[in-house]
Amino acid sequence: MPKVWFITGAGRGMGVDIVKAALAAGYTVVATGRDTMAVARAVGASADLLVVKLDVTSRTDAEAAVRNALDRFGRIDVLVNNAGNFKAGYFEELAATTLLGPMNVTRAVLPVMRKQRSGHIISISSSAGLLGFEFCAAYAASKFGTEGWMESLRSEIAPFGIHTTIVNPGFFRTELLTKESTTYAELSIGDYAGRRAEQLKWWESQNGKQSGDPAKLAKALIIIARQEPPPSRFVAGADAIALAEQKLAALKEEIDANRELSSSLAFD
Repeated sequence: MPKVWFITGAGRGMGVDIVKAALAAGYTVVATGRDTMAVARAVGASADLLVVKLDVTSRTDAEAAVRNALDRFGRIDVLVNNAGNFKAGYFEELAATTLLGPMNVTRAVLPVMRKQRSGHIISISSSAGLLGFEFCAAYAASKFGTEGWMESLRSEIAPFGIHTTIVNPGFFRTELLTKESTTYAELSIGDYAGRRAEQLKWWESQNGKQSGDPAKLAKALIIIARQEPPPSRFVAGADAIALAEQKLAALKEEIDANRELSSSLAFD
């Protein structure tokens, strides 16, 4: 039997590419989104495809979507936590953001995978999950949270034959920076005004100019999902690799700068 992929945020952006790549690879796909008609229009029709309504912020929706998937296909082998948006602004001007969406879906899927004693959870993080950036505090907070959650979850569910993979994409030409997916801070603090204007201009100018091809990333996810075992992390894109290496170098520098002091803190 072909593996069953359960993909969130499948109505537009990278989710559409992941659905199409999984179908092309011969897998069965459950494509989910808030608007099922939009998902169906975006991904097309296939006998191996089930389109299901899912607002990831709703645990009830998540549980219902998983039941629908099981009723149709009997199992879920790969969960791709892809749904998300971009909330940008200076920290003081933003309300808090959360990562409850992917947690809701994963909580609904885990009992299925535990019963199967197999499964693979792929969560789309970001370079902002490795390194914080100006104007991205809320977005980075949610992605750093995804990192810690997935790294901890990995050891909790490994005894059940379930794997996890964190994906850190760089700049890919998805719909993340479109008006439909991006929220900028509404509160305005004068001290940030000049820099805010520059940041807004820069971010808005990047839409449609990102160097990464999301269709190629989707195909890369198929490749890593077939690896035995799959990697715990996939840093996606040359720009993402450069940022990850920058973070590694900075972290080592900070450790070395205070190694003697840090090593002197045990009880005598």
